[in-house]
Amino acid sequence: MLEQIRSTVSYIRSRTDFVPEVGIILGTGLGGLVENIDVKAAIDYKDIPNFPVSTVEGHQGRLIFGVLGGRKVVAMQGRFHFYEGYTPQQVVFPVRVMKFLGIGCLFVSNASGGVNPGYHTGDLMVITDHINLIPNPLIGPNIAELGPRFPDMHDAYDPALIAKADAIAAQEGIALQHGCYVGGTGPTYETQSEYGYFRAIGGDAVGMSTTPEVIAARHMGLPVFGVSVITNVGLSEEKSSHEEVQAEGVKAAKRMTKLFIEMIKNL
Repeated sequence: MLEQIRSTVSYIRSRTDFVPEVGIILGTGLGGLVENIDVKAAIDYKDIPNFPVSTVEGHQGRLIFGVLGGRKVVAMQGRFHFYEGYTPQQVVFPVRVMKFLGIGCLFVSNASGGVNPGYHTGDLMVITDHINLIPNPLIGPNIAELGPRFPDMHDAYDPALIAKADAIAAQEGIALQHGCYVGGTGPTYETQSEYGYFRAIGGDAVGMSTTPEVIAARHMGLPVFGVSVITNVGLSEEKSSHEEVQAEGVKAAKRMTKLFIEMIKNL
């Protein structure tokens, strides 16, 4: 894997000399944040050696380099999922590459179903912890150059970044929830019994991504900040469709974009 990472980084650097400080992963319906980036370079995933290709509607499939909030960023406009048939190691490969490109922290976002009965469709949930039900991307031989065999996950989501988000949200009038994200394999939306199970084990929201990328980031020592957009409330009579998830994501994206910009500006 290390050789593949270095090969991919070499290719990207042949396309742009831009060195990012912050990595951003944009979830379903949340790619609009890119409109606020002063884009310096954009590379399609299909052109990047060793990169998977996003197959999900609502994921553009581009690596964007530019300036956001006065900081140099690299944004994944679309991510990869275990349910697409990729291995967990392939899913997190872009996070590895972004680290080698120079990022010092990672911002992640996703569209998720709310399992906390106090949540409402359109809420923004700051992720304070997670429960990973997707095969762990660190299974297999450990590569010491990437990180330790047994990385600590005590503060998987950086407390200082969460505190910064709370302060900015209070200043900007952005309502935030705080909770635990459950990462499941998908691609089915959850049954009512599954939603009840996720709630019983401590989850506040559930989705089909994010936890593998966060595990890989923490393995490499990257601080992480994460936000879930609650696109439906699972413990209700609402039924979910991918189109509805995208639509609710777009509605909430403006508030999430404002939060991300202000946080990146104040890093």
